[in-house]
Amino acid sequence: MGVFDVLLITFLCAFAPLPSETLNVRGHLLKSKKFLSPAFPLHPGSVSNKFFYDIDFPRGHLALKSFDTEVVDENGVPVPLHETYLHHWLVEPYLVAKNSGAADAHGLPKRIRKRNAGVCKNTLGQYQGLGSETRHTATWVPDPYGIEVGNPSEGYEEKWFLSVHAIDTRGVTDKLGCTECRCDLYNVTVDEYGRAIRKNYTGGLFCCYDQTQCKMREGFSGELRKLFLRYTVTWLEWSDAVLPVKIYIFDVTDRSLFDGKPEHACKVEYQVRECSSENRAKNDCVDVMATKQVLPRGGDIVFGVAHQHSGGIGASLHGQDGRLLCTSMATYGKGQEAGNEAGYIVGMSTCYPKPGTVKVSDGEVLTVVSNYSSERQHTGVMGLFYILVAEHQEQQQQQLAANKPGLCFSFPVSCELSFPESQT
Repeated sequence: MGVFDVLLITFLCAFAPLPSETLNVRGHLLKSKKFLSPAFPLHPGSVSNKFFYDIDFPRGHLALKSFDTEVVDENGVPVPLHETYLHHWLVEPYLVAKNSGAADAHGLPKRIRKRNAGVCKNTLGQYQGLGSETRHTATWVPDPYGIEVGNPSEGYEEKWFLSVHAIDTRGVTDKLGCTECRCDLYNVTVDEYGRAIRKNYTGGLFCCYDQTQCKMREGFSGELRKLFLRYTVTWLEWSDAVLPVKIYIFDVTDRSLFDGKPEHACKVEYQVRECSSENRAKNDCVDVMATKQVLPRGGDIVFGVAHQHSGGIGASLHGQDGRLLCTSMATYGKGQEAGNEAGYIVGMSTCYPKPGTVKVSDGEVLTVVSNYSSERQHTGVMGLFYILVAEHQEQQQQQLAANKPGLCFSFPVSCELSFPESQT
């Protein structure tokens, strides 16, 4: 790589979060494109939890490098969280048989879901997904790694679905209560499948499903809005220069290892009780939830990030010997504008270990720790931890050495010719 190439890359990384057009460096094409989801209409206090199939997505055998999103209105203007709360979005590929007329109960072509590598893939099968923190949380897969997509078995084609769960809080009586899906504010007694909600369930996903309504201030009126999830996909054509990574998602609610059960029980959400008067007097109002989960296949951790809801402080992932593998801390906004909303998590810090420095073994027991403020009760919170693992470390290190100096397209990783220890 010549001096001009280094200067060009440094300039692009310094002044553009992601390239808007193809960048060709050492024969590799980094591409980035913006898309819009189908519209999801919301009126004040309403909830939309939509599943969009066959969304616009780059086609071909690709290395997925990032998937970044935000909620926008019909004019493309970002919508702040205090008006529309982005509870979560999820994106996942699926397979459809070519030339097949088979359809499901909804008239859609029968689908085979392509889920991540584990460990909660029955309930958390997404490739990527975040929530309110999405505008300031990195999803970049560091060089020379990539998530391999678009290489289906013969006779199948790969498509993508997108799930968007959004809550309109204009004019509601309790914004935080609505975003935490408190059942009393939604006045529901059954879930979206018509099943009775258990008595000790005070809030969470079972109470804020699609087309439910949160309690409004008397006399408030507001217009129906068409909103969209604007998502930016960045990718490379797959090649031998790209090293594959596996996606693992851990859930702090999974107690199967403690309970001696073979099947994972990832409940996805839990409740934080209000701090006791005794702990409040000691200024110790932090709820700590921890669990252990087994990593099926080891390798090098090259990326890590947590997902939490309002009240979240941060989460950490630890090895079997207690060593710290990754910490992901919450950032709260301080203003009113989109991306800096006071009282909301607007970003989670990420881990970018130098390749080869954070190793995990096949079958290693990892500990997930999730910390929330318990100054008040929180319902429907989450404590998820995403990691990307590069397997076959010895073989991949040989490729890394052969590829030096590495490509540097990396947002948010700083543009150096060596990998930083971490990036937040």
